Amino acid sequence: MPKIKDNRRVSDYWSRKAKEERYPARSVYKLKEVNLKYHLLRPGSRVLDLGSAPGGWMMYASESIGPHGLVVGLDLQSVKMKLASNMRFKQTDVLEIEPELLVEYGPFDLIMSDMAPATTGAKDVDQARSLELAVTAFELSQKLLDKGGAFLVKVFEGPDVANFFNDLKQTFKTIRRVKPKSSRQFSPEIFGLGLNFKG
Repeated sequence: MPKIKDNRRVSDYWSRKAKEERYPARSVYKLKEVNLKYHLLRPGSRVLDLGSAPGGWMMYASESIGPHGLVVGLDLQSVKMKLASNMRFKQTDVLEIEPELLVEYGPFDLIMSDMAPATTGAKDVDQARSLELAVTAFELSQKLLDKGGAFLVKVFEGPDVANFFNDLKQTFKTIRRVKPKSSRQFSPEIFGLGLNFKG
């Protein structure tokens, strides 16, 4: 029986664009779109990138903040690319890392997380695991963000996401829910954006 082509998995515009522009993944355009609208990455910024493999967000951040900035990436998986002089990378479990190990690099002007769980196909399980990652990123942001800093985090839509956004509202002066154009339409992912960390 012939295989049925799944159009959702066919290389799309953003995947081709990433290959042409030598980024390791299409996900870079999600960050780029948000940054162009909200100006999160400025020359000299200090950035923490959670779940950074394969490295597209780190690359774009590195280009945007310039030689006097710093982007620190964390991921369970390694990144294959050559690190620029303003990049640092730690291969580690974000769920278990002690914030004290990152204090030397901060405080950070932006903490961003594109972390996603290994999906099971069970919607409620995937949503719960995604939320756990988002909450972990949020907890790190409260300890490592500089006052006035920004926080960008991916989370799968689900019944408990509203409570998560309420927690963000207590910590940041401005909150936005973002669905970048380069996110696949069938994906449950959205991004929470917190601006002006109250400290």
